[in-house]
Amino acid sequence: MNTVHNPSTVAKPASSYSQAVEVPANARWLHISGQIGVAPDGIPRDGIEAQADQCWANIRSILAAAGMGVGDLVKVTTYLTNKGHVGAARTARDKALDGNRPASTLVVVAALASPAWLIEIEAVAAKAMK
Repeated sequence: MNTVHNPSTVAKPASSYSQAVEVPANARWLHISGQIGVAPDGIPRDGIEAQADQCWANIRSILAAAGMGVGDLVKVTTYLTNKGHVGAARTARDKALDGNRPASTLVVVAALASPAWLIEIEAVAAKAMK
């Protein structure tokens, strides 16, 4: 099981994440490439809410394929093309994470690889070996 660290000597997280996540020795690691708001049909979803939800659906599917879940996420990095989308991205993250709080970074960038993409989320997960 991963252990979260939110020491009182550091400012509280600005939203639902942890300042640090410690992974036990001999854990399995999974690095998830940046996921975009595109479903298996290859079509980008309309709007930030739909794209953010699709990013998280993709991440959850990848985790499941690896025998993991959102509780195994250690670090999440979110890239947005519009700072006005921060609230929608946080809402989608909070819904998808079911109360889990991995370490998190949110960055607003000028653009992603396609102008149709409003959000991209990459993640790292770790699960203790049994």
